[in-house]
Amino acid sequence: MAAKITHLRQATYTPRVRIWQNESLYLFTKRLLDMVLATIALVLLTPLMAIIAIAIRLDTTGPILFRQGRVRGDQDSQAKRPEENIFSFLKFRSMYHGVDQNVHRRYMESLINGKVKANGSGSRYKLLSDRRITRVGRILRKTSLDELPQLINVLRGEMSLVGPRPAIPYEVAQYQPWHTQRLAVAPGITGLWQTSGRSDLAFDEMASLDIQYADTRSAWLDLAILLRTIPAVLSAKGAE
Repeated sequence: MAAKITHLRQATYTPRVRIWQNESLYLFTKRLLDMVLATIALVLLTPLMAIIAIAIRLDTTGPILFRQGRVRGDQDSQAKRPEENIFSFLKFRSMYHGVDQNVHRRYMESLINGKVKANGSGSRYKLLSDRRITRVGRILRKTSLDELPQLINVLRGEMSLVGPRPAIPYEVAQYQPWHTQRLAVAPGITGLWQTSGRSDLAFDEMASLDIQYADTRSAWLDLAILLRTIPAVLSAKGAE
């Protein structure tokens, strides 16, 4: 992995266009699967999401949903202006309303630039003992239930069920040229890195896995990732 990452770092970024005979069929199938599974999941999970919404409301003041601008990935988005490339990313709110988001910004800048070392907790992507997190929020993060509203993003066509983790604009500003290759496909709720170590992985390793997915994605790989997501979520490894 280290040799591969070194090679990628040294490479000059060029837009990747994957051309193969069944590309159009794959994209159509992927979108159809996204819509069908996201719709079924929302219908089945509506009672649970209602309970979560009530719990958040009773626990602390503030909105039930957390909205944040994230970068929309795929080949078409590469030609758009930065302000046209942002969508409203949804999660159940797990922090106190109005907390300083610059704390996470500074942390991610350090992480991307290789200044954050493994802490042994499986939570490299999240601050340890973050006092901004609410009591209910801590449970939601541990179980990944805070991610459920992203099913709405999937129905809107802003995300897919499978793809790279949606990037925050201030993260992209810190990217090395080769990192931007992970933005060549639509972001997803789950992906190759989430089922290959999650928060235990360094940022360069995560980016390398996302680029690997962008280059080799297929219906079978998407299905395999979805199936591997279930035990990854149930184990709660790297989801602190």
